Amino acid sequence: MKLYTFVIISTLLLIQLSLILADVGTASSYGPPYIPTACDGNRREQFPPGNIFVAVNEGLWDNGAACGRRYRVRCVSGINKPCKGGTSIDVKVVDSIACTKSSSCPHTFHMSTEAFSAISRFPHANINIEYIQI
Repeated sequence: MKLYTFVIISTLLLIQLSLILADVGTASSYGPPYIPTACDGNRREQFPPGNIFVAVNEGLWDNGAACGRRYRVRCVSGINKPCKGGTSIDVKVVDSIACTKSSSCPHTFHMSTEAFSAISRFPHANINIEYIQI
């Protein structure tokens, strides 16, 4: 019985720890054409299976060092409850969010249509997310 209790408590602590280490941000969806990207130009091989990828804001871009980084992303809230039951997905960075002087870049991630639909019920929602680099 003690071992069972220990396993349960350890699991709960690890879950809480992962939530504590996560950053928060916002995300939206973007659709094709996805190329060229700032990471690998016109190479189609850069995209992971299922097209589960993102473009990141300037804060995460890190002068291109973000290319290929992977993040675990989970929708936490948004208008009209867009999140799909706390589902998290693993995404790959393939691009930076293009910002101009006339438009601000309010989102942390622009997610491919496929990635966004994996965590949000609404394709054109703006969602609040938790994310952690993996």
